[in-house]
Amino acid sequence: MAVDTLKVNGKLTLGENIADLAGLTMACGAYRRSLAGREPEPIDGLTGPQRFCLAWAQVWRGMYRPQYATLLAQVDPHAPPHLRTNGPLSNMPEFAEAFSCKAGDPMVRETQAEIW
Repeated sequence: MAVDTLKVNGKLTLGENIADLAGLTMACGAYRRSLAGREPEPIDGLTGPQRFCLAWAQVWRGMYRPQYATLLAQVDPHAPPHLRTNGPLSNMPEFAEAFSCKAGDPMVRETQAEIW
């Protein structure tokens, strides 16, 4: 994001942040169950779980002008797109496993939030 000093109001976005993590967790579980124990074929060098995570990230691609990003940070109950991508994924062991991340890596939280 172009506005380096922009801070997100965590109290304002908390409900939607929880909803994103809960929804992604449920979708990941549904995806695993749909495989019925099969391992999906890699496509373009990416495994099924990697493609699942990348699909989530692609949903939230976006760019805002700095003035609009500043306005949204003050009034929008949704976190900015880059946080909607990285926040839930960094809380999911499935993401770390899919990309062979280890403890201490930037996308692995020391304490992960868990829903259900």
